[in-house]
Amino acid sequence: MFPGNISCGRWSEVSESGFAVIIPAFSAWHRESVMFQSSELIQSAQRTIRLEIEAIEAVLARINGDFVKACELLLACKGRVVVVGMGKSGHVGNKIAATLASTGTPAFFVHPAEASHGDMGMITRDDVVIALSNSGSTAEIVTLLPLIKRLGITLISMTGNPDSPLAKAAEVNLDARVAQEACPLNLAPTSSTTVSLVLGDALAIALLEARGFTAEDFAFSHPGGALGRRLLLKVENVMHSGERLPLVQRGTSLRDALLEMTNKGLGMTVIVEGDGTLAGIFTDGDLRRTLDKGIDVRQASIDTVMTVHGKTARAEMLAAEALKIMEDHKINALVVVDSEDKPVGALNMHDLLRAGVM
Repeated sequence: MFPGNISCGRWSEVSESGFAVIIPAFSAWHRESVMFQSSELIQSAQRTIRLEIEAIEAVLARINGDFVKACELLLACKGRVVVVGMGKSGHVGNKIAATLASTGTPAFFVHPAEASHGDMGMITRDDVVIALSNSGSTAEIVTLLPLIKRLGITLISMTGNPDSPLAKAAEVNLDARVAQEACPLNLAPTSSTTVSLVLGDALAIALLEARGFTAEDFAFSHPGGALGRRLLLKVENVMHSGERLPLVQRGTSLRDALLEMTNKGLGMTVIVEGDGTLAGIFTDGDLRRTLDKGIDVRQASIDTVMTVHGKTARAEMLAAEALKIMEDHKINALVVVDSEDKPVGALNMHDLLRAGVM
């Protein structure tokens, strides 16, 4: 049963039999309402983003000696960085800890309420605590301050109130205050959490650069990511070797070489000398060129149509390096050789694609 009146149409008592009659009027009201609200939704989003940009620009001017001191304390840390925060600050703190940990600063997050019930044992004298609180007087964090001081743990605060108990207890306070929240009620943490997040990123990147943290270091903390695969995966991890390696001797007929290629399904075959060293390579591309020349594949020897020696890779080489060789020389396959130039494997573009290196 719908109400007797609705703003976009007159409604009498509606029975099930009259339901089909009132639907168009209700739909028209709904469409007009949505269209009316769309511009306001866009304006609201733009206002929020502008306010948060202004908050970030304001904190940019407050990157000063306190920020430098915080970085120095973190660089001198012999243990790990422990980030604490309640509510929305806790969510931001979790992200800051994760960013620090993945960029060369060992860090983890501890919930301050849980710290009061046993998790304080996770923090040692060698650690540095970063405490986030917009007010600087969050009860669960303030409760921890005497114990942090008693243990002699270095404390860095990130607050919106430099005169708060937390800011005064810290060795250094990072000023995260904002003129106003993006929330029209000026209540929901919005601009303040954005500023805290940006300050955390600024710390992490400053420390990364100070430590000379490299892309390879990053890969070791992201072994499952695309960068990790590019920087950690080696040729030996993706190459075809042993029985899977297509291989024929010099002097083999082209017909038999093609059978070896078909059986191994790699789109190429390696050709070796009598002593096992690499003589050459024959690929699908070589086959097309052979056919273009009108050479009889039933009569020809592999020696007359192969690419002599060809480009090679080493098993211990990064797969990304092998990819660069292929790209630089516009080829799709590589023979992998050992220190004596004897083939131990082969790989092609499809192998690198499947491995996520490309």
